[in-house]
Amino acid sequence: MTTISALLAGHSADLPAIGAPGRAWLSYGELRSLSADVATQLRSFGIGAGDRVAIVLPNGPEMATAFITIAQAAVAAPLNPSYQQEEYVFYLGDLNAKALVIADGYEGPALAAAHDCGVAVLRLQAFDQRPAGQFGLTGTFAAQPVVGPAGPSPDQIALILHTSGTTSRPKIVPLLQSNIAASARHIGASLALSETDRCLNVMPLFHIHGLIAAVTASLAAGGSVWCAPGFDALKFFGWMKDSSPTWYTAVPTMHQAILSRTDRNADVIAARPLRFLRSSSASLPAQVMRALEATFKAPVIEAYGMTEAAHQMASNPLPPRAQKPGSVGVAAGPLLRIAHEIENHLIDGVGEVVICGPNVTPGYENNPDANAKNFFIQDGQRWFRTGDQGALDGEGYLSLTGRLKEIINRGGEKISPLEVDGVLMDHPAVVQVVTFSTPHPKLGEEVAAAVVLREGHSATEREIRDFAASRMADFKVPRRVVILSEIPKGATGKMQRIGLAEKLGLGTAD
Repeated sequence: MTTISALLAGHSADLPAIGAPGRAWLSYGELRSLSADVATQLRSFGIGAGDRVAIVLPNGPEMATAFITIAQAAVAAPLNPSYQQEEYVFYLGDLNAKALVIADGYEGPALAAAHDCGVAVLRLQAFDQRPAGQFGLTGTFAAQPVVGPAGPSPDQIALILHTSGTTSRPKIVPLLQSNIAASARHIGASLALSETDRCLNVMPLFHIHGLIAAVTASLAAGGSVWCAPGFDALKFFGWMKDSSPTWYTAVPTMHQAILSRTDRNADVIAARPLRFLRSSSASLPAQVMRALEATFKAPVIEAYGMTEAAHQMASNPLPPRAQKPGSVGVAAGPLLRIAHEIENHLIDGVGEVVICGPNVTPGYENNPDANAKNFFIQDGQRWFRTGDQGALDGEGYLSLTGRLKEIINRGGEKISPLEVDGVLMDHPAVVQVVTFSTPHPKLGEEVAAAVVLREGHSATEREIRDFAASRMADFKVPRRVVILSEIPKGATGKMQRIGLAEKLGLGTAD
């Protein structure tokens, strides 16, 4: 199974595949039929297997099926529905998109950008009275419809996403059919997914986490995906009651928001027991992992992924093997090693995490400098540099120190922001924390932290700093602690370290 089509092919036609609030289930037979219809429609619009189709849709079943069906017939390129017109102009141009899929009736900035870029517009008409995810496409028929192959080949690009571009221009990451199929199988194996499993998806479907871990891995295993219209902690337990999931996957900030509402939803948790919970896309504080386990009485599987790996690289294993709080687990698909941070060779000890495997992108598009910097070959194997610093313990569990570009260099002393996060999270009044660097005229960088206090608790900056000072060396103690009602987050719910000092107006420290 090295294509998305092959992943879907073997499941019984009557098994449920895609669900949503208030909708009948879309079966695997109906999903395969929809995939064939979408391929025929795209060809009639002049879109071939190698053409890029940008998708701007809200979260929900149609976004899930649009990705799955379009990626079997062309190159799917989901984009964040919250972008502004200038951003869409950039991404449509950078992708060299041939078409843009938007909802019927949508008149927002993506449409204006498509007109600016001369990109064909395809309208997606959802069929609300039909099973979840059923849709049709309307557009301008081509004078010469494309006659394409019956199905994509394993080495054909299926999905294109951009890196976050936090500190530089976003890089284009092409993922092959074989990359996606491999990652879906890796995730399914890590979680022992089967046709009896159901994922409650709250992750955005313009991001690799939701697209691959929630949707594609579930479908590869013959399981089902119940697609919520985004994340809403106030509605989560209602969705859980309606969908009867066996698992869900989320980023740590989502898990924390869910935890804040568990006391009043104990009946739902008891009536809808989960087989496991999954966390990825950012480091899960050990305190949050333990609280989730105690509350849901189920293992919490923290995984480590990134776009260039078609998501998963490592995962904490299911019982009876241990889930180690603070670790992102063991290699879960690709080979995983530690490399010298500057020189191109593998090492023991602390260094840059590197991977090699069938889920890894063939390379950034039109970016030879980035490829030269991020890939190297040793002993005939091609290793990808993740940009993360970490180390493997004697049992093969990986612990991350942080992103190399996020490591704080305070006058030559290297400080892991994750380590400081872990200490501050032990303070009884702290519910969320993100440690980051601020500029310093003499030391270069200084340590700062933004915290959110637990409801009903109070603490001063001095009290939090004193707490940290009692548990770690002085040079690691944050010189500034900013108490916020909410920490700024990115589009996928991850807290942002880079640029946080500027966002909070923290200039050069004294």
